[in-house]
Amino acid sequence: MSELLPDQNRKDLSNLGDQNEVEDPIVYAIFHFPLSGWSWFATGAEVSDDDVCFFGFVVGLECEWGYFRLSELESVDISGIKVNRDQDHLPRPLSECLKQYGLNEN
Repeated sequence: MSELLPDQNRKDLSNLGDQNEVEDPIVYAIFHFPLSGWSWFATGAEVSDDDVCFFGFVVGLECEWGYFRLSELESVDISGIKVNRDQDHLPRPLSECLKQYGLNEN
């Protein structure tokens, strides 16, 4: 079981591809790394026994859509500082999430 994404939260995720044609897709989980300002907005996922492959909007060096894995997020550890999940997040459109964090899609 993952501390970053407990089993209950895995059940709430949308399947990869379910929102391909949606202009403003629903974000089901948000992850942040406090030292870098990177954020991952998961809009879909493929869950396997030992990992989760997400698709979503990534804010990092650039803002772009892409795939990322739970195992990758969990492997980040710089002097005890790790990626965290917004535990208060409720599924809502990406545009609302970006606005909340003072970000935009460009």
